[in-house]
Amino acid sequence: MLPCSTVSISKARTVAFDVLLRVATQNAYADDVLRAELEGKVKSEDAGLATELSQGVLRWQRLLDFVIDRHLKKPANMADVEVRIALRLGVYQLIFLDRVPARAAVHESVELVKRARKRSAANLVNAILRKIAMEPLPGNSPAEAVARLFAPDLSLAVRLGIQYSHPTWMVERWLGFYGEDRTRALLHSNNRVPVLSGYLFDPQRSEDAAKSLQQAGCSIRPGQLLRDAWIFEVGNPTACEAVRRGWIAIQDEASQSIARLVAPDPGNAVLDLCAAPGGKTLLLARAVGTEGHIIAADLHEHRVWAMKGRFELAGIRNVETLTLNAEQPLPFERPFDRILVDVPCSGTGTLARHPEIRWKLHAADLRDLHGRQARLLRNALPFVAPHGRLVYSTCSLEPEENELVVREILGDLANTFQIIDPQIAIESFLQDSVRGESVVSADGFFRTFPPEHGTDGFFAAVIERQNSKA
Repeated sequence: MLPCSTVSISKARTVAFDVLLRVATQNAYADDVLRAELEGKVKSEDAGLATELSQGVLRWQRLLDFVIDRHLKKPANMADVEVRIALRLGVYQLIFLDRVPARAAVHESVELVKRARKRSAANLVNAILRKIAMEPLPGNSPAEAVARLFAPDLSLAVRLGIQYSHPTWMVERWLGFYGEDRTRALLHSNNRVPVLSGYLFDPQRSEDAAKSLQQAGCSIRPGQLLRDAWIFEVGNPTACEAVRRGWIAIQDEASQSIARLVAPDPGNAVLDLCAAPGGKTLLLARAVGTEGHIIAADLHEHRVWAMKGRFELAGIRNVETLTLNAEQPLPFERPFDRILVDVPCSGTGTLARHPEIRWKLHAADLRDLHGRQARLLRNALPFVAPHGRLVYSTCSLEPEENELVVREILGDLANTFQIIDPQIAIESFLQDSVRGESVVSADGFFRTFPPEHGTDGFFAAVIERQNSKA
């Protein structure tokens, strides 16, 4: 923990600064750090502002840097990450948060620099933020205003990358895949605060869950995709007893859809190969019932222990947890009726929820991820029982992680495994107002697209074994 300044700084801003510093210097994830910093330690109003500041700065980092660098003689020479973070926090408040007084944004950013033992930069931070505060950007939104400042020779990918705060390489890819209009919609969607979705995990607790939601001040409305899903409109569901006890599960609707595509029958044996943190496993466990059995495996032992605790809290007794490197040959001696291979991926479908991913990810990473994902799928396929089903899924929008993995691995196995159209299966759980073809592409894969479905971006291939020999 950084030493405190003698001048008071709001708890929300100190938490946001520390979260952003850990994301930048320790490769941490903002959600994890925020949860640890806020849980039971901070008043709700401070927690809300700390979340707004840290997530907002991560979403708009490139645009903020563009605004800051216009006031620096040598932008590339600012080596101190603490100074950069204090400036980003100040600028974010000045141009995005109307309710924050400019003097508070400037003053506390200066104090954060002093707190970080960068006192020599305090005058610089003060001068830059005062200039920005005195020169409001023209336009109806910061993104629109910044676009008016671009040099005329900037490429479309660079312009969009700055305006909507994404890396240029990512924007270039999406322009090639989706065209300009859909790419703009995706970039805009990635900078919105995502909706929080969930469902009633334990129907026997419906009355208790409803009472708990009411006591926590939470209101809900029906989900956008799924019949059984909710969207939380008001309140903090993480403070709800029903959520803490596992009666209600918080999970994005697209993520819920993946478990439902697995479609296990009561009594099935199921392998969830990359299961942590266990959200999809909960739905699978409920579907197979007390006569069924699930093995929930993951590479990292600490995640397996956390997942085991989650199952115990929810009263799940039909799941066996296992630490396993599934890139190596699997140790099982029997096949499974259903297998879920929800592989580690880039997460480009979750940038609204995890904005720091856009700054951590590089184009070369997709090639490495493809290799890992291909090994996971290849190792899992031999354990699908005759006429059993495997679902391969990601929360990525990138072809290298999605259809290209599936086609590569199934290329020599066409007589054994077949990709099946999931439209019939999904009609049993989609909202009546949602057409199946809106989430199943022409090539037979399940896909959600954030600006069009209001969910995270997920991909899934449903693969069925046709005979007993691979």
